[in-house]
Amino acid sequence: MGLPQGQGPGIPQGESIGLESNHLFIFAPTQDHGFVKFHNMRPRQTLFILFFWLALPLTSFTGVEPDKGAHKFYVSVTTVDYAQEEEALQIISRIFIDDLESVLLERYDLKADLGTPGESEEGITFIERYFNSKFTVFVNGEVRKYTFLGRKYDRDQVICYLEVSGIPEAGLESVGIQNEILMDVFEEQKNLVHLKILGAKKSYVLIRENNKGMLNL
Repeated sequence: MGLPQGQGPGIPQGESIGLESNHLFIFAPTQDHGFVKFHNMRPRQTLFILFFWLALPLTSFTGVEPDKGAHKFYVSVTTVDYAQEEEALQIISRIFIDDLESVLLERYDLKADLGTPGESEEGITFIERYFNSKFTVFVNGEVRKYTFLGRKYDRDQVICYLEVSGIPEAGLESVGIQNEILMDVFEEQKNLVHLKILGAKKSYVLIRENNKGMLNL
C-alpha cells in the first residue's frame, strides 16, 4: 500500500514512497546529482536510509547507475535560473542518452547514435523539435518562447541548454515549467525541475498526471 503522493517531510508532489508486502521502496535524491530507487528492503533496514535521504535538500541531479538488483529508472533533471544582467531565464536539462535515443527512434525513426563518432547530423534538429513539443516555459502565466542554444554530452547523459530572453526583473511575478520530456515513451518517467529565481527556490518531481511546476515570486 503506497502513501499518498506529496506526503512526508521534504517530499515534493509526484515523488513516491510505498510499501509492498512489508517491503519499502523509495525514490531518493543523491548529493552527487543522482536519483535512485531503493527497493525490496524491509522497513527496519530502510529506517536510517529514509531519514538520511529525506534530510537532503533537493538540488540538481544526474543519473546514477543502479545496483545490479535495482530496476531501471527513468528520470531527467532540469534547473532554471534567472540571470539578472542578461534579463534571461537560463535552463539546463540533463537526460539519459539511451532514453533520448529511444524517443528519437520511436517518434522520428531516427537512429541518432548520440555522442558517438557516427552521430546523425539530424540529431540536434530533432532534439530541438522534440523539446519544442514537450517542454514549455511560462512567465507570469503566459507561454514564452525559448532558444535552444545547444547540447553537450557527459558520459551517459546529454545536457541541453535553453534560454528565454527579454525578461526584466521588474514585473516578474512567476515562472513555470511544463515538462513532458520522455513521458510519451516511458510511463514511469519522472522529470525533476529546480527553479531558482531572485533568491526564491522550489523543486518539483513531475509525472504524467502532474507535469507542471510553478514558482511564485
